[in-house]
Amino acid sequence: MSADPKVPVIMPVRNGERWLAQAVESVLAQTLSEFELIVVDDGSIDASAEILSALSRRDGRVRVVHQPPEGLVSALNRALALARAPLVARLDADDVALPERLARQASYFDEHLKLVLLGSWAEKIDEQGRCIGQVRPETEPERLAEILPRGNPFVHSSVMMRTAFAHRLGYRQAFLGAEDFDLWLRMSECGTIANLPQPLVRYRVHGGNTDRSLGVRQSFSVRLAQASSTARRSSGLDPADRLLDPPDWWAAHADSEFYTEVAQLFRFLELADSKSLAPGRIGEVAPPSLRQILELSHAEKRLACRSIFNLLTMRRRPAGLSLARLVAVLFTLIVGRPLYRHGTRPSGRTP
Repeated sequence: MSADPKVPVIMPVRNGERWLAQAVESVLAQTLSEFELIVVDDGSIDASAEILSALSRRDGRVRVVHQPPEGLVSALNRALALARAPLVARLDADDVALPERLARQASYFDEHLKLVLLGSWAEKIDEQGRCIGQVRPETEPERLAEILPRGNPFVHSSVMMRTAFAHRLGYRQAFLGAEDFDLWLRMSECGTIANLPQPLVRYRVHGGNTDRSLGVRQSFSVRLAQASSTARRSSGLDPADRLLDPPDWWAAHADSEFYTEVAQLFRFLELADSKSLAPGRIGEVAPPSLRQILELSHAEKRLACRSIFNLLTMRRRPAGLSLARLVAVLFTLIVGRPLYRHGTRPSGRTP
């Protein structure tokens, strides 16, 4: 690999006019000049297309592809398919790459031939671009390999990958909301993963970062990726290969899938959205077990608490969702230990 390799940077965007130009300009300002920026416009209806057209006319290294609104995973895979160099980097359309980002990461790949995935620390900035903190994930490959199965230790906008592995694995639509985490898990099975201990991107925190409607789906996709990874390690086969779309945890066949326990848990967690309190479905919902409660992530605990609060507002609930049981689960969620054991229940009326 030459000292200044050509590194494609892939950037999906939909209606990102507010910060799009800043993101593109940060790539054009890289000290490593031999790159290509591949932007996939996923059906934007704002000024994103016009901004990209002007930038591509000004600098031929900006390549713009337009597609109907097919979603983030489709846009990522389309951009990835166009990457032809040995390395490929990611940047979101609302973030900023610091000037030496590509050069430092490409150099690190030169020195570590078994490396397949490399991220970095990141500065957190607000809507005005002011620094409000840092994200400092683990950097050591051995520790990262231990941490990854439990959660995502990479800033997606900071990663650089070996293109051959990224092409072979790709992002998967079934893991919507956690498509990056699923890819990192599979890439870690192919080689070494690492983070550089320097902030190389500026990650923008703003109201549009998280679509609330995707909150439950994202948490489910994390669990699905973990279940898929566990199955690969035990059998060498990936049961998720046959999943073309995000699974429906309410579907009858979900009770006989490799993610059955996850599906049953998320029937309960989905009730965090009050619009999901469909009377016909409440009877199919059961609170999480003690083991499940103690294994919930912080995000899942928040969902579980909201589910319980929503259920407590109902006048009539199935016996399995009695006041006593819901209060016991809520207590365990908050305090971290069970309220009762061996059939000893708290006093109170059971509706």
